Amino acid sequence: MDSNPQIPISPAALQGVRVIEMGQLIAGPFCGKTLGEFGADVIKIEAPGAGDPLRNWRMLQSGTSVWWQVQSRNKRSLALDLRSPEGQDIARRLIADADVLIENFRPGTLEKWGLGWDDLHALNPGLVMLRISGYGQTGPYRDLPGFGAIGEAMGGLRHLTGEPGRVPVRVGVSIGDTLAALHGTIGVLMALYHRKVNGGAGQMIDVALHEAVFNVMESLIPEYSAFGAVREAAGSALPGISPSNAYACSDGYVLIAGNGDSIFKRLMETIGRGDLGEAPDLASNAGRTLRVAELDAAIGHWTQGRSIGEVLAVLGAAHVPAGRVYTAKDIHEDPHYRARDMILSQTTRDGDRMDVPGIVPKLSATPGTIRSCAPHLGDDTDGVLRQMGLSTADISTLRQKGIIA
Repeated sequence: MDSNPQIPISPAALQGVRVIEMGQLIAGPFCGKTLGEFGADVIKIEAPGAGDPLRNWRMLQSGTSVWWQVQSRNKRSLALDLRSPEGQDIARRLIADADVLIENFRPGTLEKWGLGWDDLHALNPGLVMLRISGYGQTGPYRDLPGFGAIGEAMGGLRHLTGEPGRVPVRVGVSIGDTLAALHGTIGVLMALYHRKVNGGAGQMIDVALHEAVFNVMESLIPEYSAFGAVREAAGSALPGISPSNAYACSDGYVLIAGNGDSIFKRLMETIGRGDLGEAPDLASNAGRTLRVAELDAAIGHWTQGRSIGEVLAVLGAAHVPAGRVYTAKDIHEDPHYRARDMILSQTTRDGDRMDVPGIVPKLSATPGTIRSCAPHLGDDTDGVLRQMGLSTADISTLRQKGIIA
């Protein structure tokens, strides 16, 4: 499917919403990406010269990161020096007419530039300002530098990843940043709803990386509070939920989730262990958890002599949830991803053709779209400034001073 661009079937959900994005790398820009996919006009402010460092992260095609092509689609690039008084003045004029401002600088940075919440709220009472930082805008750690990896550790996630007794590992992607971005997106949408439906003013949304991680840590704190229990790393298993694990096949691993009561019985019957499926003490999860090692051994004994394909076919017929461990190649070739438009094709501004992830969530009446591919640095500087009322001479002067690019 060619998604460059897609034609919306109705007005976009966020059509008419103006977003100014000052963030860089992942947390702030992922929020801007999500809002842009559903119709918001996202103006991304980047430093002249280098721009967002994400432009040069990981693998480059035609001199630009392929990650950038996804993270910055549906955005306009304004190359503006926010460290200069003239650049700050232009930012204020933009923000005065904006609905949303996204930033992920260290707390206090915008205040030094006269762009803090109090100043901007007075300038634009309807403004919704999303602030993503390592530790939040308040508290004893607010001034410490924080990246997603540190937020994952402080939020409790890193302690639970990896094999018991071994070094904690990361999940392989910047999950702390994207969790913060998603929480920020939720906050923005709630604040916009409050402003429109309840007649409320704009508000500031404070998202800390570690708090976004902590928010998805399930019963971690209640278990400690009630029982003094500290959940530990458990490899591929899900502690306290049985059986749910990764099991070795002849050609790799398969994930099997047989922890529902009726599912467990079907699984045991399928692997030839009906005796376990009918055991009274294994009828509920509490009993199965006490014999989890025995159950994992029985399942593993059945899978080890079979291929992944064979295991999935047999368990699928028995209606037991199971799946392979997908690689990028597996995802790219999977017909289900294609059928749900989760692999789309687009052409970059350099003329390179590539497949990119589709859009989540899927709205029936106002679906997300890819209206434009990621911009070169400053592609939209002149256009944005002209929309603000600056003349060609004004723009030329700013460019000569190095305020814009």
